[in-house]
Amino acid sequence: MSRYFPVAISCEMLEVSASGFFAWCARQDAGSRQGPARRLSDEALLAHMRAIHAEVKGEYGWPRMHKELLARGVRVGKERVRHMRQQHGLRARTKRKFVVTTDSRHQLPVAPDLVQRNFSPPAPDRLWSGDITYIATDEGWLYLAGVVDLFSRQIVGWSLQEHMPASLVTDALIMACWRRRPAAGLIFHSDRGSQYCSGEFQKMLKDWGMRSSMSRKGDCWDNAPTESLWGIGGRRATDRAA
Repeated sequence: MSRYFPVAISCEMLEVSASGFFAWCARQDAGSRQGPARRLSDEALLAHMRAIHAEVKGEYGWPRMHKELLARGVRVGKERVRHMRQQHGLRARTKRKFVVTTDSRHQLPVAPDLVQRNFSPPAPDRLWSGDITYIATDEGWLYLAGVVDLFSRQIVGWSLQEHMPASLVTDALIMACWRRRPAAGLIFHSDRGSQYCSGEFQKMLKDWGMRSSMSRKGDCWDNAPTESLWGIGGRRATDRAA
């Protein structure tokens, strides 16, 4: 039957589990032979493991996978299970950790809120907003700082780094300034994170004739347009202030 239909589809139509089918095949094969049980082939073991991996939706690591195989009558060693998982990419699904990108626990000067949630400037390059988000990769977290023109809601500057120094936000601001060349008087609105309160960033704002504006501590709605931008990409936008 497997020559015409995949085993997984056949088992689904017959309302039986794929792992149960392969366990039955193994028992039938063992019962048809005399003498000591033969070592299960890599192909048969991989079929068992993939069936379990699918049933538990990738939640098992190799120790729990090994115990489940034994419970289903598949005799196999721990090291073989671990090696097979690595070889065929059967990785346990990990829970995504929450990363705090706003650290307001500092003694740096804080600017007043000049925006008061009025996020509709009359023209371009009158009101910019900045925020930091994070991106999960196989090698760790990356941090993305963006600058948004709140008139068009376009990203006019950005920076990507492995850590969150002040240069992360200053680099994003430099890109925005060189691209747009805004006139003096522009308001730059952000949260109270240490990067935006740093002397390096505040000096750059003054050098470009910009005014600094900051949201209240822990209130994501005071910088909602930029934070909601990260949500469009599937990431939570409201990073709580620490």
